[in-house]
Amino acid sequence: MLQFILRRFLLMIPTLLVISLVSFVVMQLPPGDFLTTYIASVAEQDGMVDEALVAALRHRYGLDQPQYVRYLKWIGNIFQGEWGRSLEWDRPVKELIGTRIGLTFIISLTTLLIGWMIAFPVGIYSAIRQYSVGDYVFTAISFIGRGIPNFLLALVFMYAIFKLFNYNPAGLFSKEYQEAPWSFAKVVDLLKHLWVPVFVISVGSTAGLIRTMRANLLDELHKPYVTTARAKGLKENKLTFKYPVRVALNPFVSTVGWALPGLISGTTIVSIVLGLQTTGPLLLRALQSQDMYLAGSFLLLLSALTVLGTFISDVLLAWLDPRIRLTG
Repeated sequence: MLQFILRRFLLMIPTLLVISLVSFVVMQLPPGDFLTTYIASVAEQDGMVDEALVAALRHRYGLDQPQYVRYLKWIGNIFQGEWGRSLEWDRPVKELIGTRIGLTFIISLTTLLIGWMIAFPVGIYSAIRQYSVGDYVFTAISFIGRGIPNFLLALVFMYAIFKLFNYNPAGLFSKEYQEAPWSFAKVVDLLKHLWVPVFVISVGSTAGLIRTMRANLLDELHKPYVTTARAKGLKENKLTFKYPVRVALNPFVSTVGWALPGLISGTTIVSIVLGLQTTGPLLLRALQSQDMYLAGSFLLLLSALTVLGTFISDVLLAWLDPRIRLTG
């Protein structure tokens, strides 16, 4: 087990270096840069551009240097804990991400836990009671939840709440609390708004996990070792939860690699529709404006969390299923 963990950990180092290089290259692929967009917008408004100012900005942000120099400088600063300065916002990248990362984490973690709490028992019930009325009901709900796009559900939900209760569920805070310092009243206001994005985002993921749990458990319940254990007189509940359910949990554990970056990135389209102050819309805006340091730091952070989540998934899967240690 220790050798397995060590091999996986050592693979993370070159993987992260390659990811950092790819992230930087991807940011350079679109034609032009942030200053190109900035110059175009200034020229459209004022009709003229101060060339001296453009040259000063290009030098300030290092855009006049070769790309490999900019990459080495960028990655070197990140290793020192300095993520650079946003070109569009003219603020440190860490500060921009830090202002939104807490709310994104709360929404994503709540959604993840609720999805697991619902999908786990419902998937087991549907597999054990296959073709029962409850199984058909949960299957229908799962297909509907999986088939409806989250952003469309968000729009319908906002319209219905506004029409029925004359209440606008957009955003995470009421107008009077948006810029107010944290207090007990602001936390209560956050909880009043939090259930809407949590419900909208969790519908699709929960439905998918229910189907995954049901399919995997059904596959395990029909294997010879289950039939043999049942023939030996092992009680049905003990048989189900000790062996098949444990193996069927593998997909849940394997999703940690996706869930960890999801805790930071959030669901971008739903966040835009609901007007949430999360990191997703900030990343989208950085990509659109070619804010290379903000967007590049975002991509590198999410990639690093994916690699770390995959490492955690591998360790948990190896502990849960010894067969993985032998093949890994």
